[in-house]
Amino acid sequence: MKIENVAIIGAGTMGHALALVHALGGCAVRLQDLSPETLEKAPGLIDAACQNLVDAGEVTNDAAQTAIKRIYFTSNLSDAVTETDLIVEAIVEKEDIKRSLFAQIDEIAPANATIASNTSYLDIFPLVPASRQKNTLIAHWYTPPYIIDLVDIAAGPETSPAVISAVNDLYVGFGKEPLLFKRLIPGYIANRLQAALNLECLRMIDQGWVSASDIDHSVRHGIASRLAILGHMKKMDYTDLRMSLNGIASRMYLPPENTGGSATLTRLIEEGRTGVRAGAGFYDYGGVSPEDLFKARDTKLLKLKQAIKIIEKDD
Repeated sequence: MKIENVAIIGAGTMGHALALVHALGGCAVRLQDLSPETLEKAPGLIDAACQNLVDAGEVTNDAAQTAIKRIYFTSNLSDAVTETDLIVEAIVEKEDIKRSLFAQIDEIAPANATIASNTSYLDIFPLVPASRQKNTLIAHWYTPPYIIDLVDIAAGPETSPAVISAVNDLYVGFGKEPLLFKRLIPGYIANRLQAALNLECLRMIDQGWVSASDIDHSVRHGIASRLAILGHMKKMDYTDLRMSLNGIASRMYLPPENTGGSATLTRLIEEGRTGVRAGAGFYDYGGVSPEDLFKARDTKLLKLKQAIKIIEKDD
């Protein structure tokens, strides 16, 4: 199965970045979105991401410019999917909207086209027409996907092994790190761990025990460096598994109940403090533009990624 022509459906936070990932991998990409505003912003976001990669020495300027030229922008779904090998769905996480999209794709896409959903937590397989089941899978990425290499690949009940193999091989060829799941686990691994961490962090803030900056101080200076080098399970080995068992036996820690909300998040959102794009969330960003903040983030992530690669050569 050759994958050369790729359609990305949804040009928002993940979609435009996934268009860049596939274009850098050598694919011809058609990036589609119904929103004129979202589609208009996409080229600038892609250019900025490319420049961050060039500045970090991850890609050459020529390679970046060649990739950009491989991306075609369109608001027309038929224009995007009628001649494609792989359709990457990166739209809003709402079942009814996804079901409608898959039905439209079923009507106009080639019969042998592979459909890969970037869903973070939905079981999309009941939403997909029966005729498309064998060619559909989940390929879930983490933002920003042009830097973060993990791709969760999960098959549906009827997904063809050849389709799984083809998508896995494509992303390995991109230099990414696919993780194949034998069965769909809602949230995969990384998102489940993040969900648990979110609940505990928000409980401590809601209760007034600590501040957001206290938590980030503990993560950055206590946990993150060890996790980056060892992972979590190997870190347990280095600590001694008896200590982990003793910690569980002490019952010192009980996980928080998921109540379906957080007083702190509700308050911040009501105040318009929704995150970087709004200029404030848990932190105030001092009028710095989102573009500059994302550039600073990307630069730091790329330096960390390069440092980890050097360290891993010693393993």
